[in-house]
Amino acid sequence: MDCKSRQLKFSILTLGCKVNQYESEALEKALSDRGCASVDPRSIRGDRLPPEQAPDVCVINTCTVTQKAAMQSRQAIRRAIRANPDAVIVVTGCYAQTRPEEIAEIQGVHFILGHSEKPAIADLIGSLPDEKAASPRIERCRTADFKVFQDMPETPVASRTRSFLKIQDGCDQFCTYCIVPHARGRSRSLAPERVLDKIRTIRNAGCREVVLTGIHLGAYGKELEKESSLYELLVKIRDLDTIDRVRISSIEPNELTEDIVALAADWPGFCPHFHIPLQSGDDGVLERMRRPYTRDFFRRLVINIKEKLPHAAIGADCLIGFPGETEAAFEYTRRLIEELPVSYLHVFPFSARQGTPAWKFPGKVPDREIKGRCAIMRDIGNRKKRGFYESFVGQRLETLVEERRDPESDMLRGMSANYIPVSMPGPDPWKNTIQAVEVLEVTRKAGKLKVMGKVIGHIADC
Repeated sequence: MDCKSRQLKFSILTLGCKVNQYESEALEKALSDRGCASVDPRSIRGDRLPPEQAPDVCVINTCTVTQKAAMQSRQAIRRAIRANPDAVIVVTGCYAQTRPEEIAEIQGVHFILGHSEKPAIADLIGSLPDEKAASPRIERCRTADFKVFQDMPETPVASRTRSFLKIQDGCDQFCTYCIVPHARGRSRSLAPERVLDKIRTIRNAGCREVVLTGIHLGAYGKELEKESSLYELLVKIRDLDTIDRVRISSIEPNELTEDIVALAADWPGFCPHFHIPLQSGDDGVLERMRRPYTRDFFRRLVINIKEKLPHAAIGADCLIGFPGETEAAFEYTRRLIEELPVSYLHVFPFSARQGTPAWKFPGKVPDREIKGRCAIMRDIGNRKKRGFYESFVGQRLETLVEERRDPESDMLRGMSANYIPVSMPGPDPWKNTIQAVEVLEVTRKAGKLKVMGKVIGHIADC
């Protein structure tokens, strides 16, 4: 198979985090630059599409952060094989890095590639042999060998509005429940000058917003030869003054410093949106998780953010059912979230991962109990989100209008700086502009919240 001799078609399905999404987008750009054609990823998911949409190569970028994520990765691989029996199946990502032998048991997989092999996938696909091997080819390095940040060759630009940018990889924290350090290795950072170069590229491609992502974002720069920090990098990006909006992805509570919060309050281009993993509101559980903060620290942090940035969106992760989580410990978590001005929640049931200390911890919480506690927390999260959205009815939000319209209403869609998705009527020329939008109402349709608004002023052109 050769992209140049005939237009090879490929499709990429991504599971898991924003870092995976960034890496898939970089791979898609690399393949497109080589003359390959991207086709609808629904072909991997098993949807029936016209023959011309059938991919020659299916890439599944997997996740293994929980047992459910690993199961979903296996299901996605099997669906891709059934739906595309003539395609070459390439599996990469965290599940491929940690459990390649499990993937190799799935008949029909041709390549299993670890993280260090991701940048070479485009070259591999461009020179695939016409005959497929009967058994999968496995290539991966040990995570202990991941010494420096692995920069993807191309800077992806998935759309002309917002673009992810991975600036950090790996994690040194080794929480007792987490498999990610074993999948991604130790913390590594992209040099500040390369970050700035990539932001220039992203803006030159037409994007208005960059989302800085990493596995352990708050650890940015600590291992560089010339030590740096996330705060110092953000100041450099502010001074570069080339991109309209900068957003940061998930950041640990103890690493969201006073300096970063103050910078967000003073810099109009810094999106007032913080996603802060709590995991538990009980100090005993936090200690067993090896989380380096207390419930009171988290409380003070959230209150401080709201005092300095009243409009800020604050998201939180809760990990429910960790071994030894008593009813009283769960109540500490529930009450803490109820009391704090949190804007939304991501709720996860505890999932024991082989190779982590928590795999052998006593005090397992029954699955039925975990499910019930998760339902309680998700209900709180839904109420918090609706309340946050409704607090802006009648107010003005600076909203970046996205390239794609809402397929159900045909209205324009946009994202406010403080992470509120807004639908509004308007013409196509408003796409990829920043508009002042008045929020009119918040409704629930088919289980999803809808924020409706109208444009009341123009802020920035393409």
